[in-house]
Amino acid sequence: MTQTETAALGPQAAYERHLAEGRFMIQRAKSTGEYVFYPRVTTPSGATDLDWVEVRGTGIVHAITVNRGRSGSYNVALIDLDEGVRMMSTLPDVETAPIGARVRARIEDAPDGPRVVFDLIEDSLIEESGA
Repeated sequence: MTQTETAALGPQAAYERHLAEGRFMIQRAKSTGEYVFYPRVTTPSGATDLDWVEVRGTGIVHAITVNRGRSGSYNVALIDLDEGVRMMSTLPDVETAPIGARVRARIEDAPDGPRVVFDLIEDSLIEESGA
């Protein structure tokens, strides 16, 4: 998808289209190098020359909470991507995770469409425990 096509869609629709194509993309300002997430038309510093770039897909758990109910439990996590932006997501294969644990993104199909979720990077847990 070209930059012109993504601009015509609008930021949110472009983000969702990238996910549907199996690509985890966020925006970055050409003039400042500033990464931004959630999709938008301008950066917090005011730059408007945003391009879509593929992220490394790795980061750390900044915060996590577990919601428990009769139908089961799930977590909601704040993830600090290595690019310097924070996003809300989930770690669907675990109930909880240590703050600071390294994670890797993947795109999974959900009832409302594809979404970015995270998995623990096992090596980071071994390093934390001192093993």
